[in-house]
Amino acid sequence: MKKRILAYGRLSEVQLAQLSREFEVQQFHGLASADDPEFRAALHEAHGLIGSSVAIPAELLDEAPNLEAIASVSVGYDNYPVAALTQRSILLCNTPDVLTETTADTGFALIMATARRVVELADFVRRGDWQKSIGPAHFGSDVHGKTLGLVGFGRIGAAVARRGALGFGMRVRYAMASPKPALEAELGAERRELDELLAESDFVCVTVPLSEATRHLIGAHELARMKPSAILVNIARGPVVDEAALIESLEMGRIRAAGLDVFEQEPLSPESPLPYMANVVALPHIGSATHETRDAMAQRAVDNLILALSGERPISLVNEDAWETRRGA
Repeated sequence: MKKRILAYGRLSEVQLAQLSREFEVQQFHGLASADDPEFRAALHEAHGLIGSSVAIPAELLDEAPNLEAIASVSVGYDNYPVAALTQRSILLCNTPDVLTETTADTGFALIMATARRVVELADFVRRGDWQKSIGPAHFGSDVHGKTLGLVGFGRIGAAVARRGALGFGMRVRYAMASPKPALEAELGAERRELDELLAESDFVCVTVPLSEATRHLIGAHELARMKPSAILVNIARGPVVDEAALIESLEMGRIRAAGLDVFEQEPLSPESPLPYMANVVALPHIGSATHETRDAMAQRAVDNLILALSGERPISLVNEDAWETRRGA
């Protein structure tokens, strides 16, 4: 008898066919919440889950006695109760590597767009306000030769740093990461304490994962440490930045601008002032949103799930302890 999986992410017909050869697949199109009655009922018979953007609370695991693995179509895994999954020996898989370069492209696009005021000035032209040569009131800032500070220096942070150091001759500083001697040698990067990095950087790019330790990591104190001419870019998770403190800093001119792909509440509330501020470039969480990358992420998740439910180690495993327990059993 085939194992049963619940699919609630965007998978191609080829990927669904690949899964269907191995398992019984039940699809949930447009699933918004794990509280959906049909989804909760199907959990009782599920051996695997594959999807993204739906939070799976720990208490829901009591309704999934057969669950062996979850394949998330994402690199972040803050939607999942890792400790509870590990306690039950349920494997949690994610999709790092395949989205690194694409997300770094998005981060650097935000650096360029905010520094050169691309969105603001494109709107200026679109409105028909360009009636004469522009003056200092519309000037932007150079990117080349400036100091780029990375808050977090994992795969994505390093990829952003390469673009800055090798493409734009930027000085690279990093914080909230263990020493990276190889990257220091490659990019001339220097490690700093967070407050030092904030005070020194012209561009601060946030790439740390979301955890209780990093929630509101960038708040009023940290924003006050930044230069008035500095720009904050967040391509990590929205709650890493205290949004209320950021709005106040932008309104008061304590920092120059912000480029944001992520927000504390997503989709962004219509009441938020951020999209309407001239010194903000706000994107709808497009970090990995290219056809090529999303397809590669989905394929990694498919491969992870097939391996996990076949008793083999997945390619990308979050909770190694769960695998060791399963292997020992």
